[in-house]
Amino acid sequence: MEDLSKYAHSPTHLAVAKRDHAALRHIVSILPRLAKAGEINTEAESLAAEVRADEVSAVIDCRDVLGRETPLHLTVRLKDPVSAEILMAAGADWSLQNENGWSALQEAVCTREEAIAGIIAKHYQPLAWAKWCRRLPRIVASAARICDFYMEISFHFESSVIPFIGRIAPSDTYRIWKRGSNLRADMTLAGFDGFRIQRSDQTFLFLGEGYTSEDGNLTLPPGSLVALSHKEKEITNALEGAGNQPTDAEVAHEVSLMSQTNMYRPGIDVTQAELVPHLNWRRQEKTEVVGNWKAKVYDMLHVMVSVKSRRVPGAMTDEELLAVEDGESTVNGENNDEYDDVLTAEERMQLDSALRMGNSDAACQDEENGVFDGHENGSAASYENCEANGVVKDKKSWFGWNKQNSKGNSDEQDQKTSKKFSALGPAGGNHRSGDQQKSSSEFQKKDPEDTKKGNDKSNKKKMKKGAVNEFKSESEYKKGLRPVFMVNTRLPFENR
Repeated sequence: MEDLSKYAHSPTHLAVAKRDHAALRHIVSILPRLAKAGEINTEAESLAAEVRADEVSAVIDCRDVLGRETPLHLTVRLKDPVSAEILMAAGADWSLQNENGWSALQEAVCTREEAIAGIIAKHYQPLAWAKWCRRLPRIVASAARICDFYMEISFHFESSVIPFIGRIAPSDTYRIWKRGSNLRADMTLAGFDGFRIQRSDQTFLFLGEGYTSEDGNLTLPPGSLVALSHKEKEITNALEGAGNQPTDAEVAHEVSLMSQTNMYRPGIDVTQAELVPHLNWRRQEKTEVVGNWKAKVYDMLHVMVSVKSRRVPGAMTDEELLAVEDGESTVNGENNDEYDDVLTAEERMQLDSALRMGNSDAACQDEENGVFDGHENGSAASYENCEANGVVKDKKSWFGWNKQNSKGNSDEQDQKTSKKFSALGPAGGNHRSGDQQKSSSEFQKKDPEDTKKGNDKSNKKKMKKGAVNEFKSESEYKKGLRPVFMVNTRLPFENR
């Protein structure tokens, strides 16, 4: 039974918790009406519409409760699709996250509340389009007030552990032009498939002022986003059909796709970030020339990138998904080895060694934390490394799953372990048989109370192990990064 006292300060939460749909409809009915797409044309109208949207959000999106749940989160937890429909029709923000970092849609998918997930999926595209149209006049006016500029943003990856990482990691240089309220961005990185970088010479145009051809046959409204593929000579309106209401079949298909794999949430934490300037041998701030500009160089410390994953009941695990992809590539006659044409044989060995080392270290750490144990009350033979009793735990590394270290490798490890035991058997079995008989007879003479204590300890271990396994339905991988910033010396920049 839900404790209603913790929602006394929030009428929307309280109505959802009570399943009082009449009260919830009354709360929604007295709220200001949100502007629809096409009703806002000037910057003043956009600012006024944002004020009304904030008033609505303060009522139906408030998170001042335990767990930072919005009323929409609460409908998912209480399995109440009627309340979810009322809130979404009023413009509830489904993307807001609770204290664990999950949105209401993600919670609905992970708890298999497909009816509520379908309601959210049905409404969120029209709501997002209405919000974009509501903010567009203010965005165009603000862009027009900014000075025109040209800038380049280059990124690539380097590693002192794996020197060839720059060839298999994504890299690109973004070229950005700004004129008036129009923006152009050129890039070549189209995608990243395993260890293969997909390239495509493409341009994105944001036409804040719109566009009309000389002959008047082509007209694009202000705020259009156009994608140009230079090689294929194709032009696509990226926002075409963005405000259309999806059909029931499209909603069901989208919810089905979301339920097929685990849920992931990437994030970056810069709350503890610190900018440290590079110094030369004279202990002065270092400068480098980037293009035609002189720039100062800074290291950004304490930046943490994380990927949080959550198990979706009935969905494919990562190993199963990769196995399906590998099977499809084998059927299509493709090479399973994703980096055969990228790395040399020696570099492949170095990468495989680094991946195996990462997996073994992770397994050892999990064993120390009690995630998996050896044989309880078991034999006298044991191993000090993490491969005790032939148990090997795979871990997802930052270069993808170590597929060469999965089932086949574990079978080889089991064979090696069995060979070790069989080798120990004939040689050391005869002269130890007397000691084993003594130990067994001593074990029979033990006090029953000691046996009972041992059983209690083993039961506690099993209970603890079960709790850990339940908790592992949600996991998080973290990796520290150190970005390098180059800032023009003439730019007014202050490191706070």
